Amino acid sequence: MMRPAAWQLFLDVAEEGSLSRLALRQERAQPQLSRQLAELETACGTPLFVRHARGLHLSEYGQWVLPLVRGWLAQTQAVQNEIRHGVGVAVGEVRLGVIPSAVRPVVMPALATLRTQHPLVRLIVTEALDSQMDHSLQSASVDMAVRYLHPAGLRPADEVLQTVGTYLVGPPGDALTRRKTVSFAALKGLPLVLPCRPSAWRDTLDGLAQQHGFALNVVLQADSLLVQKESVMQGVAHTLLGPLALEPERAQKRLQVSLLVDPPLPRAIVLTQRAGLSLNLAHRAVADAIMASSPRTGRPPTA
Repeated sequence: MMRPAAWQLFLDVAEEGSLSRLALRQERAQPQLSRQLAELETACGTPLFVRHARGLHLSEYGQWVLPLVRGWLAQTQAVQNEIRHGVGVAVGEVRLGVIPSAVRPVVMPALATLRTQHPLVRLIVTEALDSQMDHSLQSASVDMAVRYLHPAGLRPADEVLQTVGTYLVGPPGDALTRRKTVSFAALKGLPLVLPCRPSAWRDTLDGLAQQHGFALNVVLQADSLLVQKESVMQGVAHTLLGPLALEPERAQKRLQVSLLVDPPLPRAIVLTQRAGLSLNLAHRAVADAIMASSPRTGRPPTA
């Protein structure tokens, strides 16, 4: 039951959602794949997938076991790689989640370093909004993530890459964002476009608004940085973003921004890892490359 190849088939089927498409992609016989999957489900004593007309989707048991299998296979592969290639050589697969605004300034320089210094490390990058990152880490679909965190949410293992403020973002000529700074109280009644729930960032903003005696006027929810910025440029609503997310529109004067103060909303851009991850040499190589490519300003204040 604990053969890695059998469980890798489970992961491949879960990703593809169809045995026929998987067989075509891997150039293998579908009956053989179907038989191997059936043997695995028999060994488990319960179905891993629910069959339907368009393919397969995970059963409740399959959803539960998926992150466990991903973590186990990743560790197994890491051990095999280090044995195969020798002690002290970074080798293997690392899955990295990245917020869109950090791809160009943080991750791309790190990629160049990895290709030169650690050619045996295979990096898989997944771009996701910060509001989606908790699920990616908890489900073990990524090993590490470059993301925003509020100072109160930092863990000892989190590596702070940058400390930044939060900006109110408006269209060109907007009276509210014409000033260098703007008070949080100015958000009262202001139409906003913010990430969808569940979102720790939304919880932070809602809690702060409640302390100031009002509720945020969220007229649009969007887990897309493009939608958020386009909504601002078209005059639909304002939004709240960190400085990395503002380019190139800010330089092109298609967005106008004002630093949020009274109180300020500092956020840390951090490199974090999923709970329970056992760091191998490949993980450390990726972490070192990312930290070397980022100006580090230390941890932000917690108050």
